[in-house]
Amino acid sequence: MDNKLDREVTADDVDVKPGTDNAVLDPALDEAVKFEHSLTFVQACKLYPSAIAWSAFVSMGVIMLAFDPQLLGNLYAMPQFQQDFGYLYDGQYIISAPWQTGLSMGNPVGQVVGALIAGYPMERFGRKWTFGACVTLTAALVFIQFFARSLQVLLVGELLGGLVLGCYAVIAPAYSSEVCPMAIRGIVTSYVNLCFVIGQLLGNSVCAGTQNLNDHWAYSIPFALQWFWCLIIIPGMFWVPESPWWLVRRGRLDEAERVLRRLASKKIDVGQTLAVIVETDRLEQELEMGSTYWDCFKGVNLRRTEISVGVYCTQVLSGIYLINYGTYFFTLAGLDTDQAFNMGIGFLAVGFLGTICSWPLIVRYGRRTIYNSGLFLLVFLQLIIGILDCIPGRPTNVIWAESSLMLIWNFFYDLSIGPVCFVIISEASATRVRSKSIAIATAAQGALGCVMTVAIPYMINPDQANMQGKLGFFFGGLALLCFVWAYFRVPETKGRTFDELDILFERHVPTRQFATYVIEGGASHER
Repeated sequence: MDNKLDREVTADDVDVKPGTDNAVLDPALDEAVKFEHSLTFVQACKLYPSAIAWSAFVSMGVIMLAFDPQLLGNLYAMPQFQQDFGYLYDGQYIISAPWQTGLSMGNPVGQVVGALIAGYPMERFGRKWTFGACVTLTAALVFIQFFARSLQVLLVGELLGGLVLGCYAVIAPAYSSEVCPMAIRGIVTSYVNLCFVIGQLLGNSVCAGTQNLNDHWAYSIPFALQWFWCLIIIPGMFWVPESPWWLVRRGRLDEAERVLRRLASKKIDVGQTLAVIVETDRLEQELEMGSTYWDCFKGVNLRRTEISVGVYCTQVLSGIYLINYGTYFFTLAGLDTDQAFNMGIGFLAVGFLGTICSWPLIVRYGRRTIYNSGLFLLVFLQLIIGILDCIPGRPTNVIWAESSLMLIWNFFYDLSIGPVCFVIISEASATRVRSKSIAIATAAQGALGCVMTVAIPYMINPDQANMQGKLGFFFGGLALLCFVWAYFRVPETKGRTFDELDILFERHVPTRQFATYVIEGGASHER
């Protein structure tokens, strides 16, 4: 598909009228916007293969982010790890709840601190070099975990490693949304969720393969495998294209044009794409979107930040942190160690399938419908699990029913709010504060994660509350509150360019009218 114009489009072609809430495009830019709207998913995949590939490459950092906490959650159920790091309780070795809390705190604390820190180098040095620095630091900090032979040393390794790992949750969705066109933006940003699932699945699978070893290699091998991803990513870092949106904000238009040529096929007129990026940036400057953390909470950006924070925090409140304790949870539910590890792998395998199945739904139905429908179903499943756990004596068939429902729950989680969350946080935020808005959402989610990291071991450990399946009541109730919020606050962002989203938020369009609100030459009409 060739969409070349008769003349070169530059930043001078963009005109934003002072004091207005919309950009006025010359015919060339108007044609460029119409072209992006006309692209189908299949056409976009053919025209932007490099953009998709580099987006997937940068998202690999999320695999490392997800692998680490999943690894720890499995180690708590690993006999050799329990023996080397735990203490005897009622005839078996366990890791105490306080130490489980401390060790598991590294990842959510890292998401809080690391995410907020990441916003600064991402804006100063760009997405590419911030990502490269994080991968290099991760490779160095894995040495602490690998050689740890005490809980104290392992705690240091987890805390330091978590600070760096938290940056990947900001870099991946921001980069993916900025290198790909609107038609495939939903898929590449939701791919971040698939990377979470891959990391968790690998963590479970590796531990299932080493859990029967009778020496320190039972847990040292899983720690060492974190170097595998570093060895893949570091050599390729030198060829990663920088975000064209970041380059435009830095005034480096020539470099932005060269990057766009690398990301798109030769059939695309990158001059058009560059002009639209410049126009959107100028529009946001006119609308005083700002570029600091404080700007995320000023004016219309406050609503956009609330949406990003809300959808990300809903993941935690609906019970996703139970995945990190999945295998341990299954052993406490009454399954033997081998069955628990197999169930843990199956748990994440259905999550992998769910994420892939979500892609055609995202393309067809958008964001709001999938998110709200999925969240309501998760509430229902959690409450059923809680009710089943109230059956006196908890017979074996009830234990298996609860475990099976957890698998179904995870499938629908990764079919809906899991992947769609990353689409929404990438689209709801203004481009000038995208990295900082995603950082704030990630930090808020991490802060809630810290609360859950403290609470869950006490709720599930046999020497503490021993709630077992009754956790369904707890997380089902929280998820119900999230559903009520999402129904009134989460808009439909499918099929909107970034400048159109700026205008919709600036005009304070009601949540349920986002999908039908029409912007025509500066005038709006209800369909």
